[in-house]
Amino acid sequence: MEIKATIAEFLGGNPYPGRGILVGESADGKRALFAYFIMGRSENSRNRVLETREGALFTRAFDESKVVDPSLIIYPAMRRVGDRIILTNGDQTDTIASALKSGGGFYEALETRTYEPDAPNYTPRISAMLTLRRGSFDYLMSILRRDESGACERGRFDYVAKAGVGHLIHTYSTDGNPLPSFKGAPKEVLLPKDLDELADAVWTSLDKENRIALFCRAIDLETGEEETRLYNKHTRRDK
Repeated sequence: MEIKATIAEFLGGNPYPGRGILVGESADGKRALFAYFIMGRSENSRNRVLETREGALFTRAFDESKVVDPSLIIYPAMRRVGDRIILTNGDQTDTIASALKSGGGFYEALETRTYEPDAPNYTPRISAMLTLRRGSFDYLMSILRRDESGACERGRFDYVAKAGVGHLIHTYSTDGNPLPSFKGAPKEVLLPKDLDELADAVWTSLDKENRIALFCRAIDLETGEEETRLYNKHTRRDK
């Protein structure tokens, strides 16, 4: 079935998708592309930036004096373990990384975790893992969300990369009180071949009032060469 949906069609007009992960292959089939974005409604959530250090990606408070509760907003969002890249919206990044280092697996690690304890929203934990190979890659995605009974629903999704195709998952369906969790499987979207085009499409599709930061990376599937784009609302002029 032909995919006709763009990133803008899925994210544009949505005031609050929350935090999101996008993974897929460039339109020319030469690079793995992935992105991570954060949004915020409260002063505590908006007081953040994304930064790279020591090969990983972290959220960090922009103004340390304004931090109220760092437990669910400050965390490693990306780590690499060998040929595997982990992306998540919380400290389950380290849960997965530790499991991989000890011979465990992605889904196995997430069996020890559940949705976030931030009542009444009960924010889903979203996670992804790319496994890179020479010339190709595959990726897994997960969402841990609360069902109507209060139990943890565990969504598992496995993908083989295809040129020009990506999968997008985010924490909330839209704005609300409480915030409604993302429903269903990750959304299939068209991807460009250019990293700047990807970064611009995601950033400009996110609501201007609520978008906070965006990280995008491309990895050449033959050479392993990496390119990165990092947007932080606190340190750049919005379009």
